[in-house]
Amino acid sequence: MKNTVLIIIDLQNDYYPNGKFPLFNMNSVGKSSMKILAAARQHHIPVIHIQHQFPMKDAPFFVQHTEGVKINKDVKPLDNEICITKNYPNAFKGTELKSVLDRHNYKNLIVIGAMSQMCVDATVRTALDYGYQVTLIPDCIASKEITFNDVEVPAPKVHAAMLWILSFAGAKIMPKDEFLAHLS
Repeated sequence: MKNTVLIIIDLQNDYYPNGKFPLFNMNSVGKSSMKILAAARQHHIPVIHIQHQFPMKDAPFFVQHTEGVKINKDVKPLDNEICITKNYPNAFKGTELKSVLDRHNYKNLIVIGAMSQMCVDATVRTALDYGYQVTLIPDCIASKEITFNDVEVPAPKVHAAMLWILSFAGAKIMPKDEFLAHLS
């Protein structure tokens, strides 16, 4: 797993039950992500945590200096792990993410987090455009139901559609158990 890094996007309290913007099946995604994080640490795969903070105080969620903006305890960063704060869905926009990846010569990105149709999508598309190899672990990516023009789409279907789109764009999809077996 040379030149590989685990990137955890926005697994923050506001996305969990009782948060300001809960996502579908977030507790399960959190527990699966905790297993991936533990395996990465065990196998000395570096970790980058991405934390979304809206810059305005009247934001609907991820408000600075609140419990909701904090990274969830299931995937809490260690002191030696990189944390990058972002203000946009794309974790590359306005952050040092690309320079960190390039400085450490990370070429292979394992991406987990939230939401499949927003921040994961924006970040993965940019990573692919930059030429990084991206692996997505679908069990560790959360989604939310959407409604558009009176069409309601349940979160699992949104999630499936987004992962298909990202795989079509070049990302590799690897379920949690397959990824864990691959590390062993």
